[in-house]
Parts: sequence; structure tokens; C-alpha cells
Amino acid sequence: MFALTLALTVAASAFACDRAPDEERVDGGAVMSFDTARVLLVTGRDTVVVKAQIARTGEQRTMGLMERASLAADSGMLFVYDADQPANAGFWMFRTRIPLDIAFADSTGRIVAIRTMEPCTASLAAGCPSYEPGAPYRYALEVNAGFFARRRVVVGSTIVWRPRSR
Repeated sequence: MFALTLALTVAASAFACDRAPDEERVDGGAVMSFDTARVLLVTGRDTVVVKAQIARTGEQRTMGLMERASLAADSGMLFVYDADQPANAGFWMFRTRIPLDIAFADSTGRIVAIRTMEPCTASLAAGCPSYEPGAPYRYALEVNAGFFARRRVVVGSTIVWRPRSR
């Protein structure tokens, strides 16, 4: 019996160490690895810290927060683009289970639009609405719905973050 318990413990430890620390798990399966960074939201009164996963590649940006059952209260995902995105390049909530707020920011980090997005239950992506900023943007930060209002983050606030050196 001890040998079986030891074998199961070793196997569980090996499995737990098999994934990167910033890899998310959904329904028992690995989603994808993301770098993380502290993102500061600078308002007129306060600075709010968010631990954000960074979606830098096309594959990461496409996956986003799909299939996540929850998101920690002070966590989010920062979508980073190499060039400005057009005002009508919106985000959708296909296969996203939790309501989210999204802040769109320009190349200086100034928030140009904030939207609240609801999960989409459509079976095809084409059935989901697109949440457009109405202004060009370089960054988009997703957090739990209501986060920005509770923290008084508004259009004109600033997103500040430092990418990890590669």
C-alpha cells in the first residue's frame, strides 16, 4: 500500500511540474502559456495593480480568456499589438464564460474606451457581437466585469506596464 501511495504521489508531482507557472488550466486541460506582468492603472486619484497575462502573439490573442471558468479579482489579460488597431477592430466573447470589462488604450497607454462584455452562448463565432472601441488602440486590458467602475478607472486613465526583456 505504501508503494502505491508513493507512486501516485510521485506521478502527481511530476504532472504538476510539467506545466509552466503561467499556463492556465481549463476543465483539466492546459490552455496555453502566457508571460505575466504587473500592469498599473493610473487614475486621477489612485494606482491600481493588475497581475496580467500578456497576449502578444496572434494565437494568444485569439485564445484570450476563452473557456476560463473564473478570473482572480486582481487579474486580467493584456493584449499587445505591434501597430495601432483600427477603431472598428473589436473583441468578441465567443466561448468566453465570464463577463468582462475591456479597456482599450492608445500607444501611450491612455485609455480611449471601456466596454463591458457579456458571455456569448452562440454555437458559432459569427453569432457573437463585437465590442468595438470607436478609437484606434494599441493595447486592450480585460478584467472581471465591474472592476474598472469599482476602482474608478475611466477613459483618460493610463495603463503602464513594462514588458519582460526577451
